[in-house]
Amino acid sequence: MQTLKINDVILRTVVKGVVFIILTLGVYLFFSGHNAPGGGFIGGLVLGSAIVLLYITYDLETIHKKMPFDFKKVAAFGVLLSTGTAIGSIFFDAPFLTQTKGSFTFPIIGEKDLTTVTIFEAGVALTVIGTLVTIILSISEDE
Repeated sequence: MQTLKINDVILRTVVKGVVFIILTLGVYLFFSGHNAPGGGFIGGLVLGSAIVLLYITYDLETIHKKMPFDFKKVAAFGVLLSTGTAIGSIFFDAPFLTQTKGSFTFPIIGEKDLTTVTIFEAGVALTVIGTLVTIILSISEDE
């Protein structure tokens, strides 16, 4: 009976395509969150799962060379971003967690509506990604 090789070429080739699909789905879920189910939490889970899949497929050193992030700092930055957005409304004499929006014109994509909820959700997504990857890496170090 054959065992799975650590350097399986087929697995690595398939994972490259699958990770792209997972990342695309994660970005879609993140941006669809204010109009449909999704948002920062589920988008962060899906994006974090793509990173975990890369860690499972390749060795830790290879991924750390390509993504030199300390995921604890990513999670901390996400918490600061979310709380900063939530507290920011107080400085404008608005209730806590009040959102604001505006229309902006971009050179290539045209006019888009942007809200402060997107910044809040980005903080949530970064917090989830950082926490998820940190937990998985902590579990893998115990072996």
